[in-house]
Amino acid sequence: MLPGRGRGRAAPAAKVPRRRLDLEERREELLAAAFELFVTRGYDEVGMEDVARVAGASKGLVYHYFPTKKDLYRAAVARGAGLLLERVDTGGDDAPLARLEAGLDAYFAYVAEHRSAYEALMRSGVGVDPEVAVILEQTREEIARRLLEGLPLVGPDAVVRAAVRGWIGFVEALALGWLASPDPDRTVLRQLALGVLQQSVTLAVALGSSREG
Repeated sequence: MLPGRGRGRAAPAAKVPRRRLDLEERREELLAAAFELFVTRGYDEVGMEDVARVAGASKGLVYHYFPTKKDLYRAAVARGAGLLLERVDTGGDDAPLARLEAGLDAYFAYVAEHRSAYEALMRSGVGVDPEVAVILEQTREEIARRLLEGLPLVGPDAVVRAAVRGWIGFVEALALGWLASPDPDRTVLRQLALGVLQQSVTLAVALGSSREG
């Protein structure tokens, strides 16, 4: 018998205890894993077992939170949209124009840091689904509301609303084009976005006034 070896079985290696997560934390882990998989592989190539494996959970647990893959997919897209909304929610007591500038800076910073997620959201790269289209449209409207809250040029007129909605589309196109060719820098992007907004809303106000005259 070798020195130091006793008879019988060796003591089993100590197991590393798993960190206990509350229900919301576990759900968030599943959503984060799902969104990353949907972004990188596409909807059709992702199974519930893939999400379970990446999240370090059981397949049964995934089904516990999300009865179908579509439920999981929609919740993951909503989570990604929510993260973008959080980023542009600058809040505070700054003047409306300062909040708008800060919000645009935050928007383009999110785009730079979460390229794949942003492209998937705005280009529907995670799949085509009517409920997801509703989520994205609501996200666009909320981004517009948060960025433009308190600006004196934005009113209830239908022409102004159309101009603002078109401006959000312009900002998205600007960001997507920037990802394809990251030049100019974010400061120039912000200035472009501000200039287009000012020109669009000014023209919309003038057109709205002429309709009423």
